[in-house]
Amino acid sequence: MGQDVRSPRGPRCIALVGPFQSGKTTLLEAILARTGAIPRAGSVDAGTSVGDATPEARHHKMTVGLTAVTTSFMGDSYTFLDCPGSVEFAHDMRAALPAVDAAIVVCEADEKKLPQLQIILRELEELKIPRFLFLNKIDRANKRIRETLEMLQPASRVPLVLRQIPIWKDELIEGFVDLALERAFIYREHKASEVVALQGGDLDREKEARFSMLEKLADHDDALMEQLLEDIQPPRDAVFDDLARELRDGLICPVLLGAAARENGVLRLMKALRHEAPGIAETAKRLGVPETRDALGFVFKTLHSQHGGKLSLTRMLAGHLDDGATLQSSSGGASRISGILAVTGAYDTKRTAAEAGDTVALAKLDPIKTGDTVSSGKIQPAALTAVEPTPPVLAISVAATDRKDDVKLGQALMRLHEEDPSLVFVMNAQTHDTVLWGQGEMHLRVASERLRDRFGVKVASHPPAIGYQETIRKPIVQRGRHKKQSGGHGQFGDVVLDIRPLPRGEGFKFAEKVVGGAVPRNYIGAVEEGVIDGLARGPLGFPVTDLQVTLTDGSYHSVDSSDLAFRTAARVGLTEGLPQCQSVLLEPIHVVEIVCPTDATAKINAILSARRGQILGFDTRDGWSGWDCVRAMMPEAEIGELIVELRSATAGAGSFTRQFDHMAEVTGRAADQIIAAHQHAA
Repeated sequence: MGQDVRSPRGPRCIALVGPFQSGKTTLLEAILARTGAIPRAGSVDAGTSVGDATPEARHHKMTVGLTAVTTSFMGDSYTFLDCPGSVEFAHDMRAALPAVDAAIVVCEADEKKLPQLQIILRELEELKIPRFLFLNKIDRANKRIRETLEMLQPASRVPLVLRQIPIWKDELIEGFVDLALERAFIYREHKASEVVALQGGDLDREKEARFSMLEKLADHDDALMEQLLEDIQPPRDAVFDDLARELRDGLICPVLLGAAARENGVLRLMKALRHEAPGIAETAKRLGVPETRDALGFVFKTLHSQHGGKLSLTRMLAGHLDDGATLQSSSGGASRISGILAVTGAYDTKRTAAEAGDTVALAKLDPIKTGDTVSSGKIQPAALTAVEPTPPVLAISVAATDRKDDVKLGQALMRLHEEDPSLVFVMNAQTHDTVLWGQGEMHLRVASERLRDRFGVKVASHPPAIGYQETIRKPIVQRGRHKKQSGGHGQFGDVVLDIRPLPRGEGFKFAEKVVGGAVPRNYIGAVEEGVIDGLARGPLGFPVTDLQVTLTDGSYHSVDSSDLAFRTAARVGLTEGLPQCQSVLLEPIHVVEIVCPTDATAKINAILSARRGQILGFDTRDGWSGWDCVRAMMPEAEIGELIVELRSATAGAGSFTRQFDHMAEVTGRAADQIIAAHQHAA
């Protein structure tokens, strides 16, 4: 049956993941209380929890960032990473998962949260991370455990294997039977469960459920299969070994029961972690850590504390790391550690060193960022893994309410992006706005709150400008003339421009057909620059595209002509000519691809139609049972808050990507409204 997997496996790192509001932070509090790390469990609602300790998390009563806390259980060290459940803050989870030894997936018997559960389990499956499923809020259960398991199973591509079954009394769950231990336990609130005799109907149910568990284990163990066929009871140690091996190999997902708010089922969960979860050696092997004597770590989170500066949360994968060591990064930077801090929530306990398996915060590694592999060796290490942020889906334009804070705002946005790479800011060259892109409404709201509370920058926000443009329908020949005499050298430039429309998507082209030196060649570049100046704002108020301007004739003065004069003449010619060319408004059209649970597809189609979307078709999502992929053409102006409606229609599980496709004409009342709104804003 292999090695004794119940021996200590070094300091372990465990991710707490699961759908939004499934009880992950409450479970962390229960674990910390049960292991003696805190005197009593705190409460998310009361704002007393170790997790969700930031002002934003307290205010919204939800996890908006990763919390890392270390505790010990039966002599072993465990660091728990409480990951956000909301899809808007999922990057913290995705960035941390490669570094963990195992995950506890916290969920409840709620069919509406099944798509969210499937997304999380798929992430773990792709990364080959061993996982337990902790069925929380079992004290509120209104379904039999078999029904619940049948409901949850479609979310997992590997069998969900019941490790426990509930003990019922008057339609309420009062305890559980551990199918591997073959023992019954009665829950006691905020205390260890009491062992009771297994008898009567509970004994019959235990035998049936245990046999079902063993059958699933036997699918990957021929010896166990023979024992079951011959009606031989396998040794208990062999059952534990099989549970551990098949968990590590990703063949099963064990299911345990509990009620985190009452601290029920927590000790059994901790014992399952201790006995069955892999350690740092298996994690290093999964990540392909090379044989090395140097310290090697993976940075899974960056924090900027108000007083301690930059902290890099790091899982040590190999070697011994001393404070003061210089680390090389896979992204090319190098930096000297100015402190190794224990991961306790407050990051205020210093350590002199870190060993393989430890999860620590490394201070002031300025050039090193989230996702980097770091090494104490002399050469740059290869990156062990890469976690790309999910493309953003919602944007706001932000500006400091006090102009003196403009530089401060830029620095604060850079730090926010360092902490959360799924939060992106860009400068709109056309409007000169700072546009902040994120994963949803709450994501951007929390970012604004962090700018105010942590970085001292108050911002005003508004929807970003849409990339409207305009073009022309009618060709025209227009003269542009600039003449100015003010003593001494004057200014003189004279051009004749042939302005013609181009097919959609051709952009802007410039040509010249000057004969006889009417415009000297050294001024032609200035003419083109003047034309480009004139295209920045057309008669409707938008940049002009899809036209060709040809310089055909002109005149010059041997003394008064200059680059500036011809540039000005060209701009004048274009500005005077465009209003005669029958301008038409263009709006950007994107191809939008939406992924959603199949039962929400009809709602999504209705949302798209209401937003002027042209549905191109839909199909089943490749490799995702119970999901569809809908493709549509959609105006950029209608995509703005699409994600808000989409998440509402899919219980937070749906998402989309967008890709610019083409510019399309807007006419009639819709064009008039857009032009009027733009003129009013200007």
